[in-house]
Amino acid sequence: MIEKLLPPPIATAEAFEDRPLDEMFPEERAAVARAVPSRQREFGTVRACARAALATFGVPPAPLVPGADRAPRWPEGLVGAMTHCTGYRAAAIARSTDVRSVGLDAEPNEPVRDPGVLGLITLPEERAALPALQAAQPEIHWDRLIFSAKESVYKAWYPLTGRWLGFEDAVLTLDPTDASFTARLLVEGPEIDGQRLTTFHGGWLVADGLVVTAVTVER
Repeated sequence: MIEKLLPPPIATAEAFEDRPLDEMFPEERAAVARAVPSRQREFGTVRACARAALATFGVPPAPLVPGADRAPRWPEGLVGAMTHCTGYRAAAIARSTDVRSVGLDAEPNEPVRDPGVLGLITLPEERAALPALQAAQPEIHWDRLIFSAKESVYKAWYPLTGRWLGFEDAVLTLDPTDASFTARLLVEGPEIDGQRLTTFHGGWLVADGLVVTAVTVER
């Protein structure tokens, strides 16, 4: 499924069922030793997906332990992202010579039921666009899609900046005609290859009860 969003030169892998805990590296088991078994399994499975994608670039299997900031640490010369939600795990990897950064997120295709949460994750102009989007394609929960897209934007942003990006720091414009979106930064973006980054571009797909979004920052 995910390869439709992130074609080559980005390598992807996904799983719809968790792998056994004994397939995890000891370092990975230690990183989530205090977590409940379900969290341990999703942690291990998404890293198995990442290793499968890394193998495309000739990287041998190795533990993938988060750093002090909880962000993934990729082998030199590679960039990537991981995501997991109920019933789905996925990873995407690319050479840094092709892609500067990649963001990936998956969520259940369900509405954001708490109005307070919706107010935290969306801006007024984004909420204003929801009724028309919902009327046009009611099978998509657009509020959840906005949340997922902003998560993908953050995952692409953080490796470039090392800084937090809040939900209120970018405004999304969704284009349902081609399943794409643009995130316009409301804060100063990083300088990429001599140019200031002001927007992120991404896409989405909805299938099997899931909303999956992805962002790439190309060279």
